[in-house]
Amino acid sequence: MNVSGRPTRTIWPSADGAAVEIIDQTRLPHAFVTARLGTLADAAHAIRAMLVRGAPLIGATAAWGLWLALRADASDAGLAHAHATLLATRPTAINLRWALDRVRAHVAPLAPNVRAATARALAVQICDEDVALNRGIGAAGLPLLRAIAARKGPGERVNVLTHCNAGWLATVDVGTATAPIYAAHDAGLPVHVWVDETRPRNQGASLTAWELLNHGVPHTVIADNAGGHLMQHGRVDLVIVGTDRTTAAGDVCNKIGTYLKALAARDNGVPFYAAVPSPSIDWTVRDGVREIPIEERSAREVTHLAGRLSDGTVAEVELTPVGSPAANPAFDVTPARLVTGLITERGIAEATAEGLRRMFPS
Repeated sequence: MNVSGRPTRTIWPSADGAAVEIIDQTRLPHAFVTARLGTLADAAHAIRAMLVRGAPLIGATAAWGLWLALRADASDAGLAHAHATLLATRPTAINLRWALDRVRAHVAPLAPNVRAATARALAVQICDEDVALNRGIGAAGLPLLRAIAARKGPGERVNVLTHCNAGWLATVDVGTATAPIYAAHDAGLPVHVWVDETRPRNQGASLTAWELLNHGVPHTVIADNAGGHLMQHGRVDLVIVGTDRTTAAGDVCNKIGTYLKALAARDNGVPFYAAVPSPSIDWTVRDGVREIPIEERSAREVTHLAGRLSDGTVAEVELTPVGSPAANPAFDVTPARLVTGLITERGIAEATAEGLRRMFPS
């Protein structure tokens, strides 16, 4: 996707071949800053501190992290340590384990002297595959927006509501939930996006809005609690969200607040879709509410907020009374019964065990 007119990915090998570079997403939207990851510790910090975030990008960064680690120690012990270190960074997104297990399975049987090169090649492959998956999601979801546009009068816009950031910043490129939106916009459809701010980290207001602005997609940032009101008044045509882990039965684990949007959508007859690249499906889990570990993040993300002041400086302010405790569950699970469909790279699947098996028989 474009940043100031320049095609950009979220992660890429450095020009000198000695590291990998990323967009530091903690600095957006007020500054576009890149960071260099040269060690296992750098990669682990980038994932844990959310310099990179979003399930697909976390997985890609973890794959690169194994390459960085194996350059320093390609022994069996070094591989095991690197795998455990990266796996411990974020508990909810399944892509992290998927990428780490995939790289480990490929390199473990090899001689130590070729492990790093093999890991690097696989990290490149995982990134390229992610882009292809997301383009597939865009192609699968585009007909949904076309059908809505066909039912509307001339010049009427297609209103899509999103939650959190499931855009290209959450992936290597293109995005998951935004892929059909970008495809529709690029095809000339009059699409407009309601962007949930997504407290407490504000990934919608800080990241999704920044993305859409750079790509020229009409959008409006709204408070998280405004979505139900907009649905009641017919101002949302469909909801598309991302997923950090989807169960084999079709439950969708996504950023906290997604479940409430699904309830509002069901009550108002608004289609609710999740964009699901196949690596984010956890075939070992069937009951998302009971089986998916939900990350509890720092209370400071709730009690404090960063923003740009009138003089252009960025500062953090405290929102709550000193001494008031805060809780910060980072994700929730939307039961499959509330999901209209799962937009995958192979097409739209029913949010059921049978629907997913038909789409992915192997």
